[in-house]
Amino acid sequence: MTRVLRAAIFDVDGVLVDSPHERAWREALADFADQAGFTTAFYQTHVAGKRRHEGARAVLEHLGGAGAAAHAAAYAKRKQALIDRLIADGSFVAFPDAIRLAVALKKAGLRMALASSSKNADAMLARVNLPDGGTLLSLFDADLSGRDVPRGKPDPALFLLAAEAVGVPPDQCVVVEDAPAGIEAARAGGMASLGIARLGDAALLRAAGADLVVTSLDQLDLAALSSGMLRVRAVSESVHV
Repeated sequence: MTRVLRAAIFDVDGVLVDSPHERAWREALADFADQAGFTTAFYQTHVAGKRRHEGARAVLEHLGGAGAAAHAAAYAKRKQALIDRLIADGSFVAFPDAIRLAVALKKAGLRMALASSSKNADAMLARVNLPDGGTLLSLFDADLSGRDVPRGKPDPALFLLAAEAVGVPPDQCVVVEDAPAGIEAARAGGMASLGIARLGDAALLRAAGADLVVTSLDQLDLAALSSGMLRVRAVSESVHV
């Protein structure tokens, strides 16, 4: 059965911008654990989409050995100082396909929300200028990024707050995510989910339960989305959500 989709909820890191978060997490790990184990696949599986201290603990529990998790606060603090500097230096870029999708959905009349666990999301999106003179941040009707919630993704709390903020029931929202934890959170909240696999991790997103996985957001069939379907452009088989 098809349902109406009236709002789009976007994660930020890995979806809207190619942020330096993975780099910061890896470089900050020096003196805490072996950086060699901190691969992109490790980042996507254990860190992406999680709140700062949860991510730090997950890294050290897997790579730091016995007792390493006790240093999670110090590791998270070092990572934050590094990410602040990288953002200030402009060491990130916005994904063109994400900008095109966000602009198109806004023009189509969908309510737009940001729901990243990162407290750095605003700082990046406010620095991305659009042709109309606005910023990428200005496209969104609500910004829940970095909002403190009892539990981070895969708990759906942040996405549910985003849906409430734009006044749209959860089952009429589509979440755009690059992390398995985010896809799981969307499903737990009763929302449709679109996985963007920029790092060769499509299998992880499908395993997390994404309704559709693409390698570029330009692949999304926008006409079908307006009818409540997630499907790839120019492909006859659709996914009803």
